[in-house]
Amino acid sequence: MIVVVPVDPPRDGLVLSSLVEQTPLTADDAVALYEASVSDVCRAVDASGGELLVNYRDKDSLPDQFAHGDPEAELRTLVADALDDLETPNTDGPHSDERVRFERQVGSSRAARVGNTVTHLLEREDASSVGVLEPTVPLVGRTQIDGAAMSIRRHDVVLGPSSGGQTYLAAFSEPIDFTDADAVPEVTTLATRADEAGLGIGFAPMLPTVATPAGLCSTLATLEARRTAGKPGADATAAVVDDLGLVIGADGSLERA
Repeated sequence: MIVVVPVDPPRDGLVLSSLVEQTPLTADDAVALYEASVSDVCRAVDASGGELLVNYRDKDSLPDQFAHGDPEAELRTLVADALDDLETPNTDGPHSDERVRFERQVGSSRAARVGNTVTHLLEREDASSVGVLEPTVPLVGRTQIDGAAMSIRRHDVVLGPSSGGQTYLAAFSEPIDFTDADAVPEVTTLATRADEAGLGIGFAPMLPTVATPAGLCSTLATLEARRTAGKPGADATAAVVDDLGLVIGADGSLERA
């Protein structure tokens, strides 16, 4: 299975902006958390049997205030640092690096960009299956990714529910109609579109995202539980959480120690 990770360049105000608005996190904190989550997600895909494709937003698909610098170079550096034994890839084409592919997103909306990528890989490259894995779910591991790859052999679409009715993973062996598919709740929309197309649907275990306050709190609680049990994971995210002093308050909200 080709595992597509759609990533934004990690810039203040662009990534995890809802956390800045609703929690004690600053824009710089949000960038650090986003970069850590992307690192953990890419490591999980690299450890799995999937093929990692980093699908990045370039200047043409970014809002004007963020359309500066070199998004591809920024993300190549981030992924290379995450996969520390990855040699610096060349840029002679989308297939120039055998371990990680980097391709730009094309489309006027998030749903369109995801749909274009999935459809292109399935129909133009004859991929047997494509999974879209959100970069904000650091708790994902090889087990969930390989499990989805096994499940997509029995189902046409496999959905992994996440916080707020979204999906952290959506795998396809057949394309569906992605028009406005990023509307909330996304998991219901994708399931409905798959059903309307007569496709079989399977599900992956639910995992939280760090993109929402509730999802971040769930992630923190799981990281702490894993640490207590001696089964750590999401190392990059756990390190940033510790550095920022993030804890869950008595009322269940996010606080800084």
